[in-house]
Amino acid sequence: MTQRTNNTDRLPWWKGAVIYQIYPRSFRDTTGNGVGDLRGILHGLDHIADLGVDGVWISPFFTSPMADFGYDVADFCDVDPIFGSLADFDAVVQRAHALGLKVIIDQVYSHTSDQHEWFVESRSGRENARADWYVWTDPKPDGAPPNNWQSVFGGSSWEWDARRGQYYLHNFLKEQPDLNLYNSEVREAVIAAGRFWLDRGVDGFRLDALNFAMHDRSLRDNPSSGVSAADATRPFDMQLQSFNMSQPQIVDFIEDFARMLKDYPGSFTVAEVAGAKALEEMKAFTHGDWRLNSAYNFDYLYAPDLTAQRVVRSGTQWDQSDQEGWPSWAFSNHDAPRAVTRWAPAEQREEMAKLYLMLLLSLRGNPILYQGEELGLPQGNVPFERLQDPEAIANWPKTLGRDGARTPIPWDSQKPFAGFSQVEPWLPMDPAHAQLAIDTQQSPESMLAFTQRALSVRSGTPALKVGNMRFIETSSDEVLIIERSVGEDRVWAVFNLGDASIDMPPSITATGDLLLGSRHITDIQQLPARTAVWIQSAAS
Repeated sequence: MTQRTNNTDRLPWWKGAVIYQIYPRSFRDTTGNGVGDLRGILHGLDHIADLGVDGVWISPFFTSPMADFGYDVADFCDVDPIFGSLADFDAVVQRAHALGLKVIIDQVYSHTSDQHEWFVESRSGRENARADWYVWTDPKPDGAPPNNWQSVFGGSSWEWDARRGQYYLHNFLKEQPDLNLYNSEVREAVIAAGRFWLDRGVDGFRLDALNFAMHDRSLRDNPSSGVSAADATRPFDMQLQSFNMSQPQIVDFIEDFARMLKDYPGSFTVAEVAGAKALEEMKAFTHGDWRLNSAYNFDYLYAPDLTAQRVVRSGTQWDQSDQEGWPSWAFSNHDAPRAVTRWAPAEQREEMAKLYLMLLLSLRGNPILYQGEELGLPQGNVPFERLQDPEAIANWPKTLGRDGARTPIPWDSQKPFAGFSQVEPWLPMDPAHAQLAIDTQQSPESMLAFTQRALSVRSGTPALKVGNMRFIETSSDEVLIIERSVGEDRVWAVFNLGDASIDMPPSITATGDLLLGSRHITDIQQLPARTAVWIQSAAS
């Protein structure tokens, strides 16, 4: 195939980079306590590098009482002993960089643990130095909370504290009090925490729950969403989150944070953005070159199915202008049930996992690959008595919950607990996962081998990595055609989501060469059911 030249070498490393998410508790246990740790990550980095990704995002490993498994941070600048030490983290960064991997870590600036020293001082009275570091308010005359805001995990967003004789805000668990980012000292403190990790060599951050970081200071009631109690999983869904999140002042904090990042050239930031205003906020948070680099929403993470219309609707919301910002995309992560379970019946999961991977890698933006997706892992089976996640327990059995996406990674099918640990893991090892362990996927036909091929092809194809994207209209709701192009490089990604084979468009097959198929293709004119292909325009 003729080598093409495209002016993409000067783009920042993160533009179109594939990021692999590590959930430390479930990656690999080296201490024999049933919980994954930093040394487990260290031992697994070669596996990740062999996939061909560009970097890793490591979910929280900071000091924490683990009410929300690390997203309740008690010390932004230290490692929880269950995961290891700062020296262990430094070793992970050093090894990752030696393997050519960038390291992204979580930062949680919306809230802290109630055991953080900042909150301990803040709740001790109304006159201390950190009295205004969290969101405190007096009760109504009848003793009720100040408004109707509901927490994500159920119940009021307000918790009474007898020490201060006031309520404090918590958008998540009551053990996760919200920081007051209107306070300049709080801003300086969390920005200093970011500096701490950048100085230790990390390459950037994933900013957790960023659009929850500021609230309406008038504390107005949220309006009803119109969702009834019968249809809602939780009271949170029965409101429009007009005033407890998504406030315009968040952009001011982002710009403060981004100014600090300018001292660290090449650093990368991606924000998590959920809620009804997610698209608007993704664009606001990443607009221009003076805010964040990227953001992702839940277009796919909570989607109950995958259709061509869903992909087109999501993709066409971006006009791809220079100042618009750069999206990231994930189909699965630690907060959402695994996509292959949400979208495919059990008997089709093996073939559909490959199609979903190709689709994720075909979207304009940064693909985020969640640990286990390279193995085609379905949602893990966790019986009620083994659930750990407070959200899963509270909403049982109305949702699949988060624990099933957090079960341990299977390394060796011949070892106890599939090589994750020498003892019973914190969440059970699903026997179906053990059958998909890394040691069982050494054949060229495996999902693991396919992931390596797909990432290799994408890495060497500028159109797929950084090109513009447009959708080609089809006559079928079960056929999706994406065109990616940059300079002379043009690739068509064609997806047959249906149960019958289709004729490929002659305009594509007449001028294209097959780059990759999600299954073995002998006739480029026909696309079998549940199959994806990448076709590159032939060199002129």
